[in-house]
Amino acid sequence: MELTELRSRVQELMPAARDELAELVAIRSVADPRQFPPEECERAARWVLGRFSALGFADAFLAETADGSQAVVGSRPCADPYAPTVLLYAHYDVQPPLAESEWRTPPFTLTEVDGRWYGRGAADCKGNILMHLLALRALGDDVPVNLKLVVEGSEEQGTGGLETFVQNHPDLLRADAILICDTGNAAVGRPATTVTLRGLVTVVVTVEALASEVHSGMFGGAAPDALAALVAVLASLRDERGNTTVTGLDSTQLWTGEPYPPEQFRGDAGVLDDVVLLGDGSVADMVWARPTVTVLGIDCPPVVGSAAAIVPRAAARLNLRVPPGMNVEEARDALVAHLHAAAPWGVRVATRTEAMGRPFMAGLDGPAYKAIGWAMEEAYGSPMALLGQGGSIPLCNVLAETYPAAELILMGVEEPRTLMHAPNESVDPAELASMALTEALFLCRYAALSR
Repeated sequence: MELTELRSRVQELMPAARDELAELVAIRSVADPRQFPPEECERAARWVLGRFSALGFADAFLAETADGSQAVVGSRPCADPYAPTVLLYAHYDVQPPLAESEWRTPPFTLTEVDGRWYGRGAADCKGNILMHLLALRALGDDVPVNLKLVVEGSEEQGTGGLETFVQNHPDLLRADAILICDTGNAAVGRPATTVTLRGLVTVVVTVEALASEVHSGMFGGAAPDALAALVAVLASLRDERGNTTVTGLDSTQLWTGEPYPPEQFRGDAGVLDDVVLLGDGSVADMVWARPTVTVLGIDCPPVVGSAAAIVPRAAARLNLRVPPGMNVEEARDALVAHLHAAAPWGVRVATRTEAMGRPFMAGLDGPAYKAIGWAMEEAYGSPMALLGQGGSIPLCNVLAETYPAAELILMGVEEPRTLMHAPNESVDPAELASMALTEALFLCRYAALSR
């Protein structure tokens, strides 16, 4: 099918896609029963099941995963017995809306403002579900590959339901190419695939110095302060330039793909005026190629309600991001050893590992990557960039291990202005249309290259 005809079909389908995205965004599918009723996730799963069943995924069903969530799983064969198989991935669960007072529009009502569509999940990842639907509707009966589908319902919670499902049902999702549609482009109108993901280690460190609180006037000056000791430990994790300084971790790697312009990064991250960016590497080096530690939270007395007493114990939750090429277990061990060594005054230090996830690097030499590069350039009129991502998607490692011959392509509608996970999440409808066109073109080109 020709580019002009496909582009026209996608544009004709966009008004209906907007209505469908509004329906899906209105379903409050936060996969945390402490915050939202679990029936909302079930509604979203059945919505997705119905739409893909109508597009020829006749065997689609709801598969319960190990964490209790439901994944939509199905397949759609094509007429050519030698055609390759492509697995389409997305997720229907969303992050909680956070403070609704910080939203400029109601979080579960898709609302257009200045040409963008606002709503929780509009981009991450319900926008990518609509991207799949648009691409397949534009192709109609002319899909030249075998298709498989999995749309999970607990990705944002990180509870690993789908990862376990893949390991337990390897033949069900086996494919030659896998489109992980949960990332996005370098910017609006600048197509990209994500080729690396940093892994993660989350550790809670606890410092104890006294049996209980004691009067700061009577004992302060000689009695060790657990909170001050913890602050000293945390301060040792970075140097004055902001480089990560965990003993044993190499913080000198360089990023060789698409650069991340500092001014764009400042805008994307909301860095305040006159606040400097961290590190002595480029922005891309710091966020995609090097390890970094973030202090996620501290347990200590709050300012309001605190007493004139020395704090006997304090704790912090730390998140270490681990770049490709670095062993995540060795990185965890280095962080733990550093925390113990940096503690002053002989205070007691205990650590507990909460989570670990390995980094990921995609292979770029197969026919699927050639096809997606061609498709993006056709759809956008500009070449595909290669990006890293500081975040982690543990599913990618499971898929790569389970299907070592498959090509994994990370793409989607989630460019930086989407503000995914934050208040005022949005999607650019032009990106939705262009990425749907990209996917349709990819399926055609990949089939041709695989013959």
